[in-house]
Amino acid sequence: MDKLKIIQLTERFIDSEFRSEGSGHDWFHVDRVRKMALRLGRKEGCDLFVTEMAALLHDLDDWKLTGSEFHCPSRAGKWLNDMGADADIAAHILRIIEDVSYLGAGAETPVRSVEAAVVQDADRLDAIGAIGIARTFAYGGHKHRLIYDPDVPPVMHHDFQEYKKSTAPTINHFYEKLLLLKDRMNTQTARIMAGQRHQFMDDYLTQFFEEWEATR
Repeated sequence: MDKLKIIQLTERFIDSEFRSEGSGHDWFHVDRVRKMALRLGRKEGCDLFVTEMAALLHDLDDWKLTGSEFHCPSRAGKWLNDMGADADIAAHILRIIEDVSYLGAGAETPVRSVEAAVVQDADRLDAIGAIGIARTFAYGGHKHRLIYDPDVPPVMHHDFQEYKKSTAPTINHFYEKLLLLKDRMNTQTARIMAGQRHQFMDDYLTQFFEEWEATR
């Protein structure tokens, strides 16, 4: 199994699949997650091949893009099989992909390996801060959602199905997910970074509501 070749081919494949994706889950998101996962993975002593491959493939079967359940990473599994990845390594990568997703405020999202911990952290870091704000509004526009409606309060979804069905305005997503992520990071490095990005979002929301009410 030529790991370097597999990574290079996977990078080209994912780039071609996501380059023009307009919901905030584009190739550049995947590449940022890959870079952050490797950064965290080096600190945590991860298997960097497994980490990088899981980061590259983590959105290939995402329910937000495919409409199917996140439990069945069939395209990722087929790709790994086509690449000739060892069965145990492929299974590990697929488990990481299953562990990445956020399932709602009331749903637990445990990880089963240190590699899953860093990939989940990397994906969640990209959902918060300046880029996270931009991605959130990109996704809201992609789904034709209102920016904000004061008559629609945020909902702390109890399970994945409830979370998946939400069509709430984009600002609600900050309270239903983004502002919760700081306390759901796995690694110390990610927790520190998340704290900084969380504060940026907090400041943004303060400004948003002041402008909304025409007080600033």
